[in-house]
Amino acid sequence: MGVPLRKLVYYVASTLDGFIAAPDGSYDFLPLEPDVAAHLTAGWPQTFPTFSHPQLGIDRPTGRFDTVLMGRATYDPALRAGITSPYAHLRQYVFSRSLPPSAGTGPEVVAGDPVAFVRELKGRPGGDIWLCGGGQLAGQLLPEVDELVVKLHPVVAGSGIPLAARGFAAHRFTLTGTRAFDSGLVLLHYAAAPAGGRHCGGRTGAVRNGSTAAGSAGESSIS
Repeated sequence: MGVPLRKLVYYVASTLDGFIAAPDGSYDFLPLEPDVAAHLTAGWPQTFPTFSHPQLGIDRPTGRFDTVLMGRATYDPALRAGITSPYAHLRQYVFSRSLPPSAGTGPEVVAGDPVAFVRELKGRPGGDIWLCGGGQLAGQLLPEVDELVVKLHPVVAGSGIPLAARGFAAHRFTLTGTRAFDSGLVLLHYAAAPAGGRHCGGRTGAVRNGSTAAGSAGESSIS
């Protein structure tokens, strides 16, 4: 019996209308409330930047992940702050065709096809893989996502960077767990449907639940 493949887990904060950041990439309108912080630092400590660990009381974070994937736009805020290795406690990959090759410290820059890279990465020994963002990279990797964990904030943004930016292609996930917090956030856990049932059928414009369902989204690429 072969070794189980590593899982790709998209763990991300989102608004009620499906945006993970403002149009300029900022996300300070999605605050980390104290009740949520206590839960996440205990259950998901690896998903906090290394520099924040002392102030959050995180000592030697452990968990399911040993690798994090980032798009260029997700990595840029750390660079602008002078932080070249935001998740130094994990193996870091940044997908970009414009960043220079890795210099031996910080994240490894990947200029090739994200899907091919992730499929190869899943076959290597190791822990699970955290897809940190952003929306463009998540859109490209959506067919490879095994679990989706959404920190759903009680906020409607109206516009911004979508959770997964790609052309219309409905992918089905199965709800496996929820946790609601007094501050209004709901933590939603989903697992990808079996391979044969991941793509949702139906015609664009078909009437469902008394409303017209239609979808459109721009194509995306890494930069």
